[in-house]
Amino acid sequence: MPVPDPIAYEFLPELSDAERITRAQAAYEHFACRRTCRDFAPDPVPRAVIEQAILAAGTAPSGANHQPWHFAVIADPDKKRAIRLAAEEEERAFYAGKAGQEWLEALAPLGTDPEKPFLETAPWLIAVFAQRKGGPNAGDEKQNYYVTESVGIACGLLLATLHEAGLATLTHTPNPMKFLTDLCQRPATEKPLMIIVTGRPAPDAVYPAEAARKKPLEAISSWF
Repeated sequence: MPVPDPIAYEFLPELSDAERITRAQAAYEHFACRRTCRDFAPDPVPRAVIEQAILAAGTAPSGANHQPWHFAVIADPDKKRAIRLAAEEEERAFYAGKAGQEWLEALAPLGTDPEKPFLETAPWLIAVFAQRKGGPNAGDEKQNYYVTESVGIACGLLLATLHEAGLATLTHTPNPMKFLTDLCQRPATEKPLMIIVTGRPAPDAVYPAEAARKKPLEAISSWF
């Protein structure tokens, strides 16, 4: 198969160092106000918003450009109800001791519990699947590479785009999540990684103070 000619790298604007710093600082300040939301309004959100966010996620870099992700988007009330029931079953086992005492103590300041009403209230659930097999073309059955890393980057772009669109988000990771494979009719070669819940925050939505505590620059970076 012939390799297409390379494309000139010409999409970035010409900026001064001061402009780059200003843009980076603005991005930090924008994303610093992103918070996990557990209280959603049932108000509808246009499907086009979710479509554009998924397209943005699909621009993420990936191993061999195989793009090993699939986003199953759920708005149907019955399907959301089924996902909530299955997730809460796993969560009850988690909080009943499966997690271990240390993990439960770590979660305590966030005030989480087995009840997940947001899985029904929010207008959109996005179940994210990592594809062990696939490839860059539809119908491919090739080995995928750096799957977890690639899908993780895509999820970051998805969350960032939803935040940019003025929507609240939550990442939900019940364990195990095999029920998502069945409910979303995905093949066994795909692994469910998380549910991204999104919509408008409820008027009385709050978040725990602990969630606002972020590590400073010196704690998350080393310079050589």
